[in-house]
Amino acid sequence: MARALSVVEAGGAEAAALVDALHPHTGRAWRLGVTGPPGAGKSTLVDRLVATYRARGLRVAVVAVDPSSPFSGGALLGDRVRMDRASAGPDGRGDDGVFVRSLASRGAPGGLAAAAEGAMDVFDAAGYDVVIVETVGVGQGELGVAETTDTVLVVLVPEAGDGVQAMKAGLMEIADVFVVNKADKPEAGALARALRAALHLRTPGAPSPEIVTASALRETGLDALVAALDAHRAAVAADAPARHAARLRRRVRALVEDAWRRRFWTPERTAALDAAVGALDPAARAPHRLAERLAGGLAGDTPADDV
Repeated sequence: MARALSVVEAGGAEAAALVDALHPHTGRAWRLGVTGPPGAGKSTLVDRLVATYRARGLRVAVVAVDPSSPFSGGALLGDRVRMDRASAGPDGRGDDGVFVRSLASRGAPGGLAAAAEGAMDVFDAAGYDVVIVETVGVGQGELGVAETTDTVLVVLVPEAGDGVQAMKAGLMEIADVFVVNKADKPEAGALARALRAALHLRTPGAPSPEIVTASALRETGLDALVAALDAHRAAVAADAPARHAARLRRRVRALVEDAWRRRFWTPERTAALDAAVGALDPAARAPHRLAERLAGGLAGDTPADDV
């Protein structure tokens, strides 16, 4: 498992071959995305969810995406530290039914590491029943998790204006279940009421997400949270084939676009762009005109040095 995940994280042809080989064996695991702003207690909450699902006899995998250092590209992997209890098991000797893998975001948009979806495939193919992916927690960039999971849990806390952030960031649109964590704080009830009042901002006809208050640290409200997640999982089960097909279409489109992007930006086109940007003539630097002239060579019919 660890070697397979390392291959996926490294990327390249070997990772692509592995993911393709595993693909026929995927589609059975329930993929739960956990997102929300930093400091909302996502990792502690995931730790409690893992313990709950393990008590049911389910095998649980966690993909914990941590922010990367802008200098080294590495990550502190603090999320994994906060999940020690889940991976240790009830006797503290380690639990073979739990696998926690941390990934560095490496600046990827959408709050997910580029390898996160491949890692979920590895866990799915290996027979894990529940695959939880915890995003990096950057707020407005968290929307990618909705495209890669079956259920999205948005974690908020009654402080730092999280209610307003949720409404502005698009989290209102992607949440299947909201949990107001740190419910022991007096402002928790007010945030829950504000979320309920803001549900009209969602797309007309979209199902209304359940809103639960809980405290991961004090372990209160967790039964209600798990019940809400179970209800959403059951509600979308019949639509699973269509959801998986939509996920595959999006993934293939992204791969094709990435391939074209890498094919297009040859050293010659990059040099042509740099030369045009550095030109003194304002007309040569007109952005739309410059883009059109560069894109004219996409099919090879116009050389880049024509710019």
